[in-house]
Amino acid sequence: MGALVPGPILNSLATPSVVDDKKPLSSQQNVDKLYNDSIVIDGLVISRGWDGDSFEALAKSGYTGFNTSLASRTLNSAMRSLEDWTKRIKQNSDRLINATTAKDFVRAKEEKKVAVMFGFQNATMIERSIDNIDKLYKAGTRWTQLTYNERNLLGDGCTERTNAGLSDFGVEAVERMNELGIIIDLSHCGRQTTDDGIKFSKTGASFNHTMCETLYKNHPRAKTDAQIRAMADKGGVMGVICLGYMIGPDPGGKTTLETYVDHIDHAVKTAGIDHVGVAADFAIQGMQANGATRENWYEPRLTRFKPSYQVRWPPWIPELDVPERYKLVARVLDKRGYSSGDIEKILGQNWLRYFRETLKS
Repeated sequence: MGALVPGPILNSLATPSVVDDKKPLSSQQNVDKLYNDSIVIDGLVISRGWDGDSFEALAKSGYTGFNTSLASRTLNSAMRSLEDWTKRIKQNSDRLINATTAKDFVRAKEEKKVAVMFGFQNATMIERSIDNIDKLYKAGTRWTQLTYNERNLLGDGCTERTNAGLSDFGVEAVERMNELGIIIDLSHCGRQTTDDGIKFSKTGASFNHTMCETLYKNHPRAKTDAQIRAMADKGGVMGVICLGYMIGPDPGGKTTLETYVDHIDHAVKTAGIDHVGVAADFAIQGMQANGATRENWYEPRLTRFKPSYQVRWPPWIPELDVPERYKLVARVLDKRGYSSGDIEKILGQNWLRYFRETLKS
């Protein structure tokens, strides 16, 4: 399930390959042209404090679209966050599109704009009412992570002491999200909650920002090979996270851009080429440019996250901490022998296919 089959949406934007899409490209110039012509979708961008610097970085990035993470503590805070971003898009309609379907990403590429899809990294804003899912959907929500690190009413997060999986309320919430066309994301979910999310979702669930447990042992945020295969078997997509401390123990040294592509390689070998994408999990301009310091970023996380999270400083990989991060990733993929067609899939076509299958038109 989930093979990239040409359809009316994809055919409406014929992204030209520079050379035969079955062969690696021959020069950096060709790779860069391929990147510029491709649909590029980021599985998760942190958009708090969005300002002029964010727009400037977005213009440099080459992005076609991204999933943005909104405030999820309560229903009221979630609705305010949705309203704020809806207003921002309306005020910047020459640059942004509110994405609720796959067609919006295609239109963004055609119109040289960027599509923004609203979602949440926790389901706490559902509170105790399934009806609130409908309210969030009507306000623009199109993806929801079932839990963050801790337990909520739906299930256990990845650092929770227990491993109980989805609650009955969680299963009911998944059913309603499926009916409406809200993507089920399992990136921060605990092991059993991840397994349950894949099992109970009628459509393919996603890991919109995660990494491979085989390459980074014993990190609570990583997904096992069995989970990656199960996700892919139902048509989902795994976005490989760009945070350096999430993909290796030493982002300031031994963990490099090559380490990041190692995770892409492993995910492709495990899930198949149609089920792997990219995801930042930080601001569009990068962490350094967004003002992350030891005092305001690293030290607070030592108190908020359990030691198993293995937070490190600096948390970024320099080549990925710039707006043009995925152009640099494409160059490495080319050097490793990926064809132009497969690079296009990883950059965004896999997300686009998944959106076509999961979101309601």
